[in-house]
Amino acid sequence: MGKDLRSWHDDNQARRRASRVLLISIGLTAALYLIPFGFWVAYPLTLFSTLVHELGHGLTALATGGRFDELSIYANASGVAHSASGAGDVGRALVAAGGLVGPAILAAIGFLASGRERGARGFLMVLAVGLGVALAMFVRNPFGIVFTSLVVLTLGFVAVRGSEGVRQIAADFLSVQLALSVFSRGDYLFKESAETGAGVLPSDVANMALALGGPYWAWGLACGAFSVLVLWGGVSLFLRRITPRPISAA
Repeated sequence: MGKDLRSWHDDNQARRRASRVLLISIGLTAALYLIPFGFWVAYPLTLFSTLVHELGHGLTALATGGRFDELSIYANASGVAHSASGAGDVGRALVAAGGLVGPAILAAIGFLASGRERGARGFLMVLAVGLGVALAMFVRNPFGIVFTSLVVLTLGFVAVRGSEGVRQIAADFLSVQLALSVFSRGDYLFKESAETGAGVLPSDVANMALALGGPYWAWGLACGAFSVLVLWGGVSLFLRRITPRPISAA
C-alpha cells in the first residue's frame, strides 16, 4: 500500500505541476500583448509559426511521394516552400493543406508531450533535431538560415540544459503560440492570394481550389475546422492527463 500511495502522490504532483505550467504559459502569452514592445517579443514566435507552416507543405509533399526542394522565411513573417507532390491533383491539394494545418498538429503534439517532464524534453529535443535537419537540407535564404539556426540552438539548449519546469513551460508556451496562430492568422484561410517575400502568389486555399475545384473559401473553412478539431483533441487529452485522479482503495 505504501508503494501505491507514493506512486499516486508522485503522479498527482506531476499532474498539478503540468497544470501550473499551462497557466504560466498562457499568462506569458497574455503579457506579450500588454507589455511595451511586446510585438518585438512576439515577432520570433510569428516567424516560428511560419517556419512550421512551410515545413508542413514540404513534409506533406514528401509523404505523398513528391519532392521538397527548399524553403525560405522572410523578415515580413512570410514564407515560401518549393515542393511538388507525386500524387496528382489530390496530392497537390494535400500539400497546400499541409501548411495550413501543420501548426495545429504540432501544437496538439506539444500539448500532449508537455503533460509530463520527460515528454516535454523529448518534444523539444525532437523538434531541435528535426529543424536542424530541415536547416541543413531545405532552408536556403540568408534570413531563414539565421532564424532557423537560432531556433535550433535555443530549443537544443533548453532541452539539454533547462530544468524540468523550464522544459515544460517551453513546450507548453510554443504549443500555445502555434494554437493561437491558427486563429490570429485565420484570415489567410479566406484569401485568394498571398503577399510573400518572393512576390504575390496564389494562396494555399486557392491552390486547393485549382486542384480539386470549388470555391477557395470553402477549402479555407474545411482546413480551419480540421485545425480546430485537432487542437480540441490535443487540449482535451492534455486536460485529461493533468486531472488529479482519486486514490484507489486497496
